[in-house]
Amino acid sequence: DMTLSVDERYQARLKLQAMPRDSSPVRLRNRCALTGRPRGTFKKFGLGRIKVREFAMRGEIPGVVKASW
Repeated sequence: DMTLSVDERYQARLKLQAMPRDSSPVRLRNRCALTGRPRGTFKKFGLGRIKVREFAMRGEIPGVVKASW
């Protein structure tokens, strides 16, 4: 913020640098709880698409049914 004094900006920069690198929410990645797969993850279940399909086919996810119309 350019409206702050040089000293205030310096103090803010020091606070940011003191934070751990992995504390940034940008660095977080949703992963499958079982396989650790980083892509194709359903937030609702916390599982990857492959495991969601396996569990749904076995009827282990309550309320999930195969679509038919």
